[in-house]
Amino acid sequence: MMRASLPRAGRGQVVGLLGGSFDPPHGGHVHITRAALRLFGLDRVWWLVSPGNPLKTNAPAPLAERLAAAERLMVDPRVTVTDIEARTGTRYTAETIEALMALYPGVRFVWLMGADNLAGFHRWERWRWIMETVPVGVLARPEERISARMSPAARIYREARLRGQRARLLGRAEAPAWAFQNLPMMKVSSSEIRAAGRWRGGGHTLP
Repeated sequence: MMRASLPRAGRGQVVGLLGGSFDPPHGGHVHITRAALRLFGLDRVWWLVSPGNPLKTNAPAPLAERLAAAERLMVDPRVTVTDIEARTGTRYTAETIEALMALYPGVRFVWLMGADNLAGFHRWERWRWIMETVPVGVLARPEERISARMSPAARIYREARLRGQRARLLGRAEAPAWAFQNLPMMKVSSSEIRAAGRWRGGGHTLP
């Protein structure tokens, strides 16, 4: 794997990691990315466009098409769209974080997720290891706030939560540390776009 093909990050930088199939990417992804940069004290965000989600049975659109669509949509010098999971051969979040920590010594990574993911986080592979290795930033969708706050992960790690303005310190905090931020969310999802037939790969205009 050639280093020139990988995203760049300097020692001491705080990089938020937003993983997913991005099938397709949409304005909601852009919205939570910009919010995370502002709310969690991040220097950069990487969109980790995955080859496929181990928890989903249906294969996504071809990786090259999803990457191209994401790069057209997310235009911000602080954000990098990458297929690094395909390059490292990792499938699960814990594996990806391990690989990135080995590739980027001295870079501080923060895992980003929606509140719906926090609600089911305890079903992820090595989820406790993730919580105890990197800070986690959670951005709340209106309909998922209560279930996320009552989730096993939220209850077990309740003492590690950074509340209010302290969430801005997340990028410099030592794990376990997590923050939960409410914000107005765009009511759009990749599954809805696919169901409506508005996603046919790299050449299609997305909301």
